[in-house]
Amino acid sequence: QVQLVESGGGLVQPGGSLRLSCAASGSIFRFYAMGWYRQAPGKQRELVATITNGGNTNYADSVKGRFTISRDNAKNTVYLQMNTLKPEDTAVYYCNRAPPVSHYWGQGTQVTVSS
Repeated sequence: QVQLVESGGGLVQPGGSLRLSCAASGSIFRFYAMGWYRQAPGKQRELVATITNGGNTNYADSVKGRFTISRDNAKNTVYLQMNTLKPEDTAVYYCNRAPPVSHYWGQGTQVTVSS
């Protein structure tokens, strides 16, 4: 059974940076496109960025130019480098396959952008 564990969140000031990590158990990780998603209070979960098994990336317009998704298949890990953070980036961030698989959702990692 695949498990996804997110880490790296925290409290950061506007303009700051964070790097999120998502560790996947199971070797099948490398065959699938992966994505980062986020859910802000009172809002639906939204797609932030995706990366194919070949490394092609796509981003939501709201994060384009500020966030970078990457993956290390040898480590079964996908990353999200977040720069120039804004208060509206505050959310719980999750990783999952792209498109997502319902039973793969983990606990997520909280990102709070505030002065």
